[in-house]
Amino acid sequence: MEQDLRGQTQTLVTLVEYQPGAVVSRTILDRKTGTVTLFAFDAGQGLSEHTAPFDALVIVVDGEVEITISGRPHQLKAGEMIIMPANEPHALRALSPFKMILVMIRS
Repeated sequence: MEQDLRGQTQTLVTLVEYQPGAVVSRTILDRKTGTVTLFAFDAGQGLSEHTAPFDALVIVVDGEVEITISGRPHQLKAGEMIIMPANEPHALRALSPFKMILVMIRS
């Protein structure tokens, strides 16, 4: 269950902590229309190739990641973003410990 953070100033990099050999997530918002989730990946961790029925916005908060979309790799670092198109296969691999915000809009 998400913690209600409405009306509170937050520092993104401290809302979720790195854990050795793991992927950690924290839901910031969860609504019928979409979700906002903060993730922390240890170096070398990732998500295997999959598809999603909706566009997904990834905003890199810390570190570096390689995101592959339909076989094309993209290297991103803190402060950069990419939109993963709906129904296209995508995967990611942490090049260093990294944190991202994932925004999914279900419409």
